[in-house]
Amino acid sequence: MPDETLRDFHAAQLFRIHQPRRLGGAELEFAAVVEFAALLARSCASSAWNWVNFAAHHMMLGMFPPRAQEEIWGASRDTLIASSFVFPAGRARKVKDGYVLSGRWPFSSGVDPSEWNMLAGLARLDDNAPAEQRVFLLHRSQYRVIDNWFAGGLRGTGSKDVEANEQFVPEHMTLSVADTKGGPTPGSQLNPGVLYRMPVFALFPYMLSGVALGIAEGMIEEFASQTKEKMGRMTGARIADIQSTQIRLGEATAYARASRLVQLANCSEAEEKIARGEVPDGKTKARYRLEGAWTVDWAVRAIDVMFGLAGAGGLYESGHAARAFRDAHAVKQHFSFNTDIAGTTYGRVALGLASDNPTL
Repeated sequence: MPDETLRDFHAAQLFRIHQPRRLGGAELEFAAVVEFAALLARSCASSAWNWVNFAAHHMMLGMFPPRAQEEIWGASRDTLIASSFVFPAGRARKVKDGYVLSGRWPFSSGVDPSEWNMLAGLARLDDNAPAEQRVFLLHRSQYRVIDNWFAGGLRGTGSKDVEANEQFVPEHMTLSVADTKGGPTPGSQLNPGVLYRMPVFALFPYMLSGVALGIAEGMIEEFASQTKEKMGRMTGARIADIQSTQIRLGEATAYARASRLVQLANCSEAEEKIARGEVPDGKTKARYRLEGAWTVDWAVRAIDVMFGLAGAGGLYESGHAARAFRDAHAVKQHFSFNTDIAGTTYGRVALGLASDNPTL
């Protein structure tokens, strides 16, 4: 991600849309992550992906104990925080006043310009206790960045591996997943707003799903605006007059529209529930994950249709279609957008079985 882009985003205060108002942040409604990510992804999915990660981490930091917020935001309210929420990748043991953490985490998007990193791990109080899911805040001096992000899509995100070995993390720089399931969090005493009481991992897909939506909407808009008078190279026919073109454009539009409506509806529904003091139940949380995965599936279907409409010209790197296609399928590979996994969780809960997703 170019330094110039980072400077522009900082200047516009875009990273701070979900930072608490007490710090000068905008503290916008939760659905803003979808709206802004979709807007940015029309031009560059990698920039949108990193932006939404950085913005979401300001919201999550607002849930950490006050001392952690003071330590990080006290140094700079513009601090960038990367992450990797792959819990099995990290192993922590409890020690006096904190934890000792080791592990190697994949897909730490935007890690290069970040001062801090939220790294997930399984923590044990002792050898006989069950593991607890926790998120650990590590300064960049505590981990090594491994330059292995040579990917087919989202190339500009720099989603490299990071590795930490026997690093001490103070108690106040950690957050239990049990405290992120909806309702008051350790940070609520400083930040009483709705954002800092949202069920983080139930809504996790929506912190990223706007990227796929924006790619789809951008391709649809660009095609429609550029094709009205365009002639086919092989036949010389006016492309807009071809019935299959009209049908495919309508199909892609329907997929993208459905994706947008469900994303925004679920974000608003969850925020309204929390504002009323109501935590979504297990079935509702599982539905948020299920529908979050499907909204990306619908967006990618729209992108695939539009890529087909681009024809052979869509193969050229000088155009937008080839990169959009690669980026969209990279988004779809994210764990949160696996419809089989999300469907299994929802199906289990809906059928009265125990959930297989402990973060919910």
